[in-house]
Amino acid sequence: MPNIYGYIRVSTKEQNEDRQLIALRAMDIPEKNIYMGKQSGKDFNRPQYKKLIKKLRPEDLLYIKSIDRLGRNYEEIQSQWKLLTKERRVDIVVLDMPLLDTRRGKDLVGTFLSDVVLQVLSFVAENERVNIRQRQAEGIAAAKARGVRFGRPPRPLPENYRSAYQRWKAGAITGTAAAKECGMPLSTFRYRAEIYEKAKLP
Repeated sequence: MPNIYGYIRVSTKEQNEDRQLIALRAMDIPEKNIYMGKQSGKDFNRPQYKKLIKKLRPEDLLYIKSIDRLGRNYEEIQSQWKLLTKERRVDIVVLDMPLLDTRRGKDLVGTFLSDVVLQVLSFVAENERVNIRQRQAEGIAAAKARGVRFGRPPRPLPENYRSAYQRWKAGAITGTAAAKECGMPLSTFRYRAEIYEKAKLP
């Protein structure tokens, strides 16, 4: 008897997989046959995906929530679809797109329609990824233009920084000596000095 499997991918360890998990459980997939990866779709060097591939046998059935779970770009999605359906000879059902159900229409017309839908959806998945990255970049640029700072706030300067800085600027001590007095690397001392000067502190 063919086995039924499910595959879940979330892009980062912070993302929640509940939406995909609920959809797959509704298909009565045995819990032990649901494989979940929490890595980026940038490549397929993923332990859970590899374990799943090794388990699959001809005529097994694989459920995924959406086509972009197989990858985040057009070529990768196409490649994995071919691997699963042609080399492993398993059936795939994409729950978000009922037309992508390889159990149906195995004749020439059905295969052609599935291939067309797959190509369109693969393109859409990659295009959406590109758009998201562009929107993120534009959002960050706009925030920086408004003066929003990203990353951790700098540590407060040590109490003796002003004194060490002034003596360094006056040539009384070297930058290395000043940095040592402040308990910081020379590169950090000079970096904080630039910020100190720009802030026009007395």
